[in-house]
Amino acid sequence: MSSLFKQLRVHQIFGANTDVGKTILTTALVRASALKEKSVFYLKPISTGPIEDADDKHVMRFGGKLANKIHAECLFRYNEPVSPHLAAKLMMPGDQSQLIPSDENVVNSIANRIRAHAGSISKHAHMYVETAGGVHSPCLSGSTQADCYRPLFLPTILVGDSKLGGISSTIASYESLLLRGYIIDAVILFQDQYYRNWEYLQPYFAERGIHVSAVHRPPEVLADPSDNFKSTEDYYNSITSTSEENTIPKLVDYLDNCHNLRLHELESMPRRTLDTVWWPFVQHGFVQSENDVTVIDSAYGDFFSVCKRNILQEPNATRSILAPEFDGSASWWTQTMGHAHPSLTLAAAQASGRYGHVMFPQATHLPALNLAERMVHDGPGRGWASRAFFSDNGSTGMEVALKMALRAFSLRHGKGMDSGAKKDLGILGLKGSYHGDTIGAMDACEEGVYTCEWHDAKGYWFEPPSVGIKDGKIIISIPPSISATPKANEIRLPSLSSVYDIEGRLRSSLARAYTLYIERTLEKLEKQGRPKLAALVIEPLVMGAGGMIFVDPLFQRVLIDVVRGRRSGSSSSWSGMPVIFDEVFVGLHRIGMESAGPLLGIYPDISVNAKVLTGGLIPMAITLASKSIFEAFLSDNKAEALLHGHSYTAHPIGCEVANKTLQLLDDLQTSDDWKAAQERWRPLDGTERTVWSFWDPTFVRELSKLPEVDEVMTLGCVLALKVKDASTGYTSQSAQTLLQKLRQFDDGGIGLSVAPGGDAFSVHFRTLGDVAYFITSLNTSPSVIRSIEDRIWKTIAR
Repeated sequence: MSSLFKQLRVHQIFGANTDVGKTILTTALVRASALKEKSVFYLKPISTGPIEDADDKHVMRFGGKLANKIHAECLFRYNEPVSPHLAAKLMMPGDQSQLIPSDENVVNSIANRIRAHAGSISKHAHMYVETAGGVHSPCLSGSTQADCYRPLFLPTILVGDSKLGGISSTIASYESLLLRGYIIDAVILFQDQYYRNWEYLQPYFAERGIHVSAVHRPPEVLADPSDNFKSTEDYYNSITSTSEENTIPKLVDYLDNCHNLRLHELESMPRRTLDTVWWPFVQHGFVQSENDVTVIDSAYGDFFSVCKRNILQEPNATRSILAPEFDGSASWWTQTMGHAHPSLTLAAAQASGRYGHVMFPQATHLPALNLAERMVHDGPGRGWASRAFFSDNGSTGMEVALKMALRAFSLRHGKGMDSGAKKDLGILGLKGSYHGDTIGAMDACEEGVYTCEWHDAKGYWFEPPSVGIKDGKIIISIPPSISATPKANEIRLPSLSSVYDIEGRLRSSLARAYTLYIERTLEKLEKQGRPKLAALVIEPLVMGAGGMIFVDPLFQRVLIDVVRGRRSGSSSSWSGMPVIFDEVFVGLHRIGMESAGPLLGIYPDISVNAKVLTGGLIPMAITLASKSIFEAFLSDNKAEALLHGHSYTAHPIGCEVANKTLQLLDDLQTSDDWKAAQERWRPLDGTERTVWSFWDPTFVRELSKLPEVDEVMTLGCVLALKVKDASTGYTSQSAQTLLQKLRQFDDGGIGLSVAPGGDAFSVHFRTLGDVAYFITSLNTSPSVIRSIEDRIWKTIAR
C-alpha cells in the first residue's frame, strides 16, 4: 500500500497462465530499462524448482554488458518444481505448517526490498516484481497470488497467453485483477502467427484503455548450451534495441508515463477537490490549504493508503509517497470485514452480472428474498418481526419506520383526531438522539447541531443516565432531572457485565426511581395538553452521533415497559405506542451482539439495520416490522398501503453483498479471535459475562485513569473516550487537539508495523467535540488492535 516512489518506478508482473513467457518478457523489460541508463531491480518473491533454472538467475545470465546496472534476487526459494504452496509443504514434512511463511511475511518481505532499493538510489530507476505461475496460482499459504499481493497494490503488467485458449485466460486474468482493484497499466504477449491472439486482444483492451504490446516469439531451445545462450542473447538484443518496430523500449517509456501520470494525479487532487467538492460535516472555513485534504489512493483491510504531500513535493525524495493510515472510524461506522474484501466484491459482481437492478414492487428476486428471510427469521427480527422493508440507507430506513409507527398509532388512537392533530403527533426519545439527516428523521430528534432551519422538533426527549468507566471504576451517571439534585449522581457497579444484567437490576431501587420519573414526566406532559406522543424511538445501548453516549440499559428497558404498560410477553401486538429500535449503528454485532433486544429482554415493534449490513461496500437498509404493524397497512384501499419506496429498493447487488456479509459474520462468531476477546472480559467474580469488547479491559481501565481523560467506555468494536474539558459539546476541539499526534506516521518502535507492508502508519480518527472514538472492523486482527491501543496510550500519556 505504501510502495510508490518518485525515483523508483515499480511494476508487478502477473501471468495469465503458466508457461506464457513471463520471465522472458520480464527479462526483456529489465534489459530495455538498463539500456535507457537506468538502474534496474528484479525481484522474484517465490521461486520453485532447481536453482540453475531460477528466474532471477536467468535475468542475471542474460544481463550481458548491462549486468552492472541490474540487481536480481529471490526471497523464498524451494527446490521442487511444483506450485509454491505444495513446494513449501514438501520442504517441511510432518506437522510444520506453522513454519511456512504467511501472506503477511511475503508481503512485508517484498515491501522491505522495495523500500531498501528506493533508499539506495539517487537517480530514477526501475523495478520489476515477477510473480509465479498464473494470477490465481497459490502462494505459500495457499491463498491465490491475486489476493496475497493485493496489500502491496503495485501497478501491474499482465503477460497474456498467446496459445490456444489464451484469449479466454488472458481476459479472465485481467478481470480477476480488475475485481481486486489492481491498476493494470499494460498487457504484453508473444505474437503467435498461427493463433494470432494479439490481434483480438489489442482492440479488446484498447476499448478499456489498456495498452497492449505484442513481441516476437523467442527461438526454439537448442541442445548445445553455448549455441542456445547465443541464440537467446541475439533474441534479447533484437527485441530490446531502439529500432522502430520494437515494442519493448516503447513499453518501458509508456510505463514511465503511467508512473508520472499517477504522481501528477496525486499532486493535483487536493486543489481539484477544494475547487469542486462540498464535504459533509466539514467547516470549509477551517480548511486552510491543500495540505488539509487527505488523499486516499486505495484502501485494504483496516487501512487507507494516503498521499504524503510533503514527500511528493520533495525533488529527490527516496521515501514512499504513500503511507498506511488506520481507518479509526471504520469509515463512518460502515466497515465490517475491512476494505476491499474479495468475497464481498465478488458477491457484488455476481449480482451485478445477473441482475443489475430490477423493479421490486410486487416482484421478487433471490438475493432480496434470501436476505429478507434471514433478517426476519434467523437474524435480528428472530421471534418478533414479520416483514422486511428495503430502503437505501439508515436515514431512509428510519423514515420508513416513522411512517409505519405513526400510521399504526393513528389507526388505533386517532378516532376523533382531526388531520391537524395527526400531523402534530410527536416522538418520545432521548436527548442526544440522531436518526439521520433527512428532514423527517431530523424532526424525530430535539433541536441540535445536526438539524436545520426547517427543523420542527416533534416530541419529547428524556435526558438519559449513562454508563462509563471513570478512574478504573464502572459508573452510572444519573442526570439531575432524575436524581432531583443540582449535580448528577454517580452509582458504582462491580463490573461491566453487572450493568447489563437487566433482569437482575429490574428489582433494584434505581429501577423503581426510573419508573417513577418516567411515569410522572409523561403524566405531566399529558396534563399540559401537548400533542400526543405516537412512538418511542431509541438508539439501543449506544447513541452514536450524539457523542457515543452509552445509555444505562436499565433506563431504556424501564422506559419501554412504562410506554407499553408492561405488555404481556406473550403478546405480539404493540401497546401504548409502537417502539422503534434504531440499530443502524449498533446492530449486527457492532457492539458485540446481533441486536439489543435479547440483552434488554424486550423487543421492538420496528427496527432498522444498515451500515454493517452490507459490510461497508454499498449502502442499503432494512426496516423490520412486527405483524401488528404490517396489518395497520392492510386494506382494500390502495391509498392505505405503505406508499413509500426508492428507485433502488431491494437493490440486488446490495442484497447479495448483505447475504455474504451475514455469512461471514456467522463464521466470525466462532473464530478464535472472538472467543479470546470474550474470555478477556469474563468477570473476575465468576458471574456470567453479558457483554464484551475487542478492546483490552486492562487498557480501557488504565486509560480511564489518565488525568486528561474524563471517562472511557467500550462495547464490541467501539472505544469512546471523553476528554476533560470545560467547553463540552460537539463544537469543542479538545479531543481533536489531545489526539492530534496520532496523525503522525509511526512504526511503534518495532521496525515493522502491523500495517500492510510493515510501513510506519498514522491513525485517521474523527471526534464528536470532547469525545474521541475508535471503531474496528469485525475481523480486525488482535495485533492491529493492540498496536492502536499502544498508540492511543502513548499519545495521551506523553
